[in-house]
Amino acid sequence: MASKFIQWKNEELLEDLNSPVLIAAFEGWNDAGEAATSAVKYFQDRFSAVKIGTIESEEFFDFTISRPVIEIPDEQREIIWPATEIYVAKMFDSEHDLVIIGGHEPQLRWRTFTDQIIEIASITESHMVVTLGSLLTDIPHSRPVKVFGSSDDSDLAQRLNLPPSTYEGPTGIVGVINSVLREKGIPSMSLWAGVPSYVSGATSPKAALALVERLAEVLQIGITCTDLEIASAAYERQINELIAEDMDTTEYVNQLEEDFDNKSEVDEQEGNPELLVSEVEDFLRNQTGQT
Repeated sequence: MASKFIQWKNEELLEDLNSPVLIAAFEGWNDAGEAATSAVKYFQDRFSAVKIGTIESEEFFDFTISRPVIEIPDEQREIIWPATEIYVAKMFDSEHDLVIIGGHEPQLRWRTFTDQIIEIASITESHMVVTLGSLLTDIPHSRPVKVFGSSDDSDLAQRLNLPPSTYEGPTGIVGVINSVLREKGIPSMSLWAGVPSYVSGATSPKAALALVERLAEVLQIGITCTDLEIASAAYERQINELIAEDMDTTEYVNQLEEDFDNKSEVDEQEGNPELLVSEVEDFLRNQTGQT
């Protein structure tokens, strides 16, 4: 509990964690359609996670970019600062409890921020870290969401049929965290969901659902997602109505659907995860100069 940047509470909850897995997602560059942070929040809410700490924001955020917000609960003005929050969830039907980290991607001192994530993993004795992300890509909203995975841990990669990342180029905080985890010898993996680029401004419950289901599969956790399934169906209907108003967009989406359905590469991709990871890598490279 030594870090001056982490404020802990409910520390007694750390004493009886069962083989915990740490999962993390961050708003911003790594979070197209808010799918990654929505997935983490879903686990947090679904399993009644309890807040155990906060990474202080003062050292890691430029408040002219991530501005605090004034709220007036109970007629008393209150400033809500951007924060990175830490939760734990006891998983009574699973071999692994969860440590959940969520917040904004920091703007400052990424190395020091990453040290805090490593310290949280160490203090909670998390035996694996899973980071989530979502990216904009050329997929139709009406087809299944692709989830891409990678891991540099050989045992984990073999067990889950995940390739190592060969990506070279600009990265977000998720990439930095995974790199340091590898250096520290902490098993980690990263899962990314695709979001249609032509609705980049819309929250995507469909991509969030895909991440929740894939993460539950990795963790061997049973989870019902009825509310996310309903939200995903509504999302598809709303986008259908939106694109129907523009002939050019309709033709573009029809072409994406045809490509998705007819490409022989689809079956190959399902059996060769390296091809899937390459789409994530292309996305990251294309973000140079756009943030």
